[in-house]
Amino acid sequence: MLLSLIGLPGSGKSTVGRQLARRLQVPFSDSDHVIEQRLGCSIREYFEREGEASFRDLEQTVIDELTQAPAGVLSTGGGVVLRPDNRDHLHTRTHVIYLNSVPEELFRRLRHDKSRPLLQVAEPMQRLRDLYVQRDPLYRETAHFSVDTGRPSVASLVNMILMQLELAGIART
Repeated sequence: MLLSLIGLPGSGKSTVGRQLARRLQVPFSDSDHVIEQRLGCSIREYFEREGEASFRDLEQTVIDELTQAPAGVLSTGGGVVLRPDNRDHLHTRTHVIYLNSVPEELFRRLRHDKSRPLLQVAEPMQRLRDLYVQRDPLYRETAHFSVDTGRPSVASLVNMILMQLELAGIART
């Protein structure tokens, strides 16, 4: 069973993904981490130097590869759903969980984070609202399950996901 986590930057995909993989005793991969290993630099540096389109090309290749794994938990970058091929590979090859976070909650978590290229703007709160409006329909289209992140602990979110998977007959806990 291969699970993938999608959602806006800061929704908890990597943190929740690591814990979920540990609980299910399956491998964990983070597509952004894989991309950075291949690039030999941060996504932010690559983004600034080569632009978003070049980054999205590489991300598409990595998602195609990672979604062919037999089992595991895959954390994806926030913009992964912008490409139709990515949405298709995620939806058809994995069980997709959308970690849905409202912009206000994300801003509270990310306001001091300088590593996220899309948020290095004059009005990061407005940027998060714009990203939410643009991406939420794509996340919903791609996902099999949706979990509202709100303020529960990581352990609570993992339990909520496992409950949904168990109810759907996908995972035993």
